[in-house]
Amino acid sequence: MAKVLITDYDFTDHALEQAIFDAAGITVAAGQIRTEDDLVAAARDCDALLVQYAPVTERVVAALPRLGLVSRMGAGFDTVDTAACARHGIWVANSPDYGVGEVATHALAMALAMMRNVVAYHRDIGAGKWHFLSSGRLQRASDMTLGIIGLGRIGKRMAHVSRNVFGNVIACDPYVIDGDFPAFVSRATHAEVFEQSDVVSLHVPLNAETRGMIGADLLGRARPGAYLVNTARGAVLDVDAAYAALERGALAGLALDVLPVEPVPPDSRLIGHPRVILSPHAAFFSVAAERELRQKAARNVVTWARTGRPDYVVSTGTRRLGGT
Repeated sequence: MAKVLITDYDFTDHALEQAIFDAAGITVAAGQIRTEDDLVAAARDCDALLVQYAPVTERVVAALPRLGLVSRMGAGFDTVDTAACARHGIWVANSPDYGVGEVATHALAMALAMMRNVVAYHRDIGAGKWHFLSSGRLQRASDMTLGIIGLGRIGKRMAHVSRNVFGNVIACDPYVIDGDFPAFVSRATHAEVFEQSDVVSLHVPLNAETRGMIGADLLGRARPGAYLVNTARGAVLDVDAAYAALERGALAGLALDVLPVEPVPPDSRLIGHPRVILSPHAAFFSVAAERELRQKAARNVVTWARTGRPDYVVSTGTRRLGGT
């Protein structure tokens, strides 16, 4: 009988996953494991891992000869060393498309909140100010350009839901061919996106190429008064450089759903800043999206145990049930 370890989760419980595994005859262990040592100790007799944040490293997989699959509860998989898993024959899977609409609409909501001074108006009213000019002058959205960095599933959805809001949509993604660019999106370089956009929205995965990609150089090219939104991964953006750009007026606003360190430290300069909007890594969330995320991640394990291959493959393995 297959055994899966649910390494960690920030949901209220793991009843949904338990029901799926019970129906498939898979034994379940669960914990809140966040270190390599604890993961190795807990997973020694497990065939699969269902992972949210636990670090699946070379050291971990080398110590687990029975392990055949790592299924991530999420689209990103930067906490999993996929190269190490491949060397050891371990499959890696994810839930690639569960919250596409949620993330795109959250990014648009954050952009609109900055552009229309929604949070600032709310704050001003609380301070006794009641005037449409209390927080400054606003641009007409249809005169503005939206720039998108990363035109995958979520970036394309962001372009789609935003096309009737902004006057122009441009995007940079060197891995998307011209034929896969929507007809209403113009291709641009990274530099051109920052130079030409009033709002820049980030939608790239976190990997060696994108870590720290949005730094002082690109931010220095931003159109004066531009807004920046990040609902992708916290480490894609150099937050210190973004804060500096905000302070010198190169950016008019910064909206972050993700940060390099989460939760945000209580002494962070971002908290309470009048031109910063924060949300708690919530862009993915709706009741339906959470359910889909968890179901797809769990069913990767069920399908792999039954057929030797998960539903949503990130990297191919060779191991089947029992570590062979």
